Amino acid sequence: MAKDTAPRWDRRMQQRLARGEAAALGELYDRFAALVHSQAHRMLDDEDAADLVTREVFAQVWENPEAYDPKQGSMRSWVARLTHRQSVQRLRRAAASRYEEEHGEGTVPDPEELERRVRSATAAARADYIVSSMPAPLRQALELAYIQRRDYRQTAADLGVTEDEARRRLRLGLQLLSTANARPLEGSSPPGYGRVR
Repeated sequence: MAKDTAPRWDRRMQQRLARGEAAALGELYDRFAALVHSQAHRMLDDEDAADLVTREVFAQVWENPEAYDPKQGSMRSWVARLTHRQSVQRLRRAAASRYEEEHGEGTVPDPEELERRVRSATAAARADYIVSSMPAPLRQALELAYIQRRDYRQTAADLGVTEDEARRRLRLGLQLLSTANARPLEGSSPPGYGRVR
């Protein structure tokens, strides 16, 4: 299978959605709802807003399954990009609304401050996405080292691997995480979300 070709499941899912199969939407929801909700919640820090974004994303998928292009990457990446887009829109609307409440109707927030908030929320959501998507050995090493405060020797012992292997896993995990703060080029997908369409 070519690297940029989506798996067979993704193509079949798109075809089923295009035919209007409600069961396909249910299956897609079961598979990706947790991803969508956690990404939206991480960006918006609001349970109700994350619920709304989750409904909006799946409604968008249901209404426009042809918008997914399997040649551009996986269904998971596409759903993550839709979630990111919806979350950013909601974040901008909420910030503008709060700003109007604080400074009077008709005023607009500082665009630079708003974009800083969007970038910060986006980086946090990407970091979560990257951690949840990385191979288990890398994730386990990072959790031991940075959550449980183990050094690489203790991490190696806990994982039952050599110290060199523990250092390698930590280095690779940190390299992946470092892309969370990278600013994507215009028209490209943020790091950790697959290819852009």
